[in-house]
Amino acid sequence: MAELWGRFESLDREEGVAAMQALARDCPSSDGRAAFELAGMYDSMGCEAEAAAAYERALGLGLDDARHAQLAVQYGSTLRNLGRFDEAIAVLQSAPVHESTGSAPRVVLALALHSAGRKDEALRVAIEAHIDSLPRYRRSMRDYAVALAGPAETRSATA
Repeated sequence: MAELWGRFESLDREEGVAAMQALARDCPSSDGRAAFELAGMYDSMGCEAEAAAAYERALGLGLDDARHAQLAVQYGSTLRNLGRFDEAIAVLQSAPVHESTGSAPRVVLALALHSAGRKDEALRVAIEAHIDSLPRYRRSMRDYAVALAGPAETRSATA
C-alpha cells in the first residue's frame, strides 16, 4: 500500500481505485486497515459516496488509534463534501485526539460548521484550533473566540 500511495500522483482515477481494490482484496476481510486505505483512495480520487461506505466498514471492523483519528478527519471531510453536514459535525466533534492529526479535526470541523451555515461557530472553532500554536496573543484569541459563542456556549465555555 505504501508503494501505491508513493506513486499516487501518477495514477488516474480508474487505475488508482483498481490497484487499491486489488490490494484490499488480498487483506483479511476482518482487517479495518484495508477498508480504511480503500476509503482513502476513493476519497482522493473524488469518489466520495464509495469512500463513505468504505470508511463506515473500516469503523465497524476497528482501527488502531492513529488510523481512527485519521479516519475521523477524512470521513468528516467526505461527509461534508456529500452535503451531510450534521453527520460530518458529529464525526468531527467526537474525533479522537492523536498526534498524527494535530489540529486537523478542528479545522475540518470549522469547514463543516461553515458549510452548515453556522458561520460564527465555525470561526470560533477555527480560532480555537490554532490558539495553542501561537507564540503570543493566546488570551486575546481565547477572548475573541468566546465572544463568537452563542449565549449557551458562552456559559459552558466560562464554567
